[in-house]
Amino acid sequence: MPDSAVRAPQLTRPKVKICGTTSVQDAVLCTQAGADALGFIFAPISKRLVSPDVAREASLSVGLTVARVGVFLGQGLDEVLRLAEASRMSAVQLHGALPAEFVETAAQFYPVLRVVKADELSREGERWAADPRVTLMVDAPNPGGGVPLEWEALRAGWPAGAWLAGGLGPGNVREAVHLLRPSGVDAVSRLEASPGVKNPQAVKAFIDAVQGS
Repeated sequence: MPDSAVRAPQLTRPKVKICGTTSVQDAVLCTQAGADALGFIFAPISKRLVSPDVAREASLSVGLTVARVGVFLGQGLDEVLRLAEASRMSAVQLHGALPAEFVETAAQFYPVLRVVKADELSREGERWAADPRVTLMVDAPNPGGGVPLEWEALRAGWPAGAWLAGGLGPGNVREAVHLLRPSGVDAVSRLEASPGVKNPQAVKAFIDAVQGS
């Protein structure tokens, strides 16, 4: 995948990633609405779990200009790489407590979105600032739970190039972008009709809000 799809200086607007994609139909819907990246969740505990076969079909349906990001939590490195390859992912998103060596090894194969909590931002920002293969994403303590972070509290220590997730939706993403100027934004729960099923109107409104920010 082009590095610009995950790690790039912000020129006009943040990149938009729509996570929790579970069908070809929703992959096409989000892409046509203007998403830059799609997230496919392979963490077994997720109610938005997708099979490698469906993720692969969806990946092939949207083409190479859209980043396809495999989302992982609690899985070994071999499984991460196997699933990413089988489903034609172009990047991986890593959640949870992981040694730096795990992230570094994954980054030899795919661009990495390293998900951190707000209180980890300073430490992890310093750790990965010099590695162009790894991009930080700041998420809420309960990813996918729909609860936003305290954006104002993050302003002073917000690192250049970081992405923002956590409770973002059509009604609040513009404020978050104005406060933090993230390089990318990631949304899932507020864009759904039900877990794993996208609401077309919410997806379009979200992307329009980002593009107008």
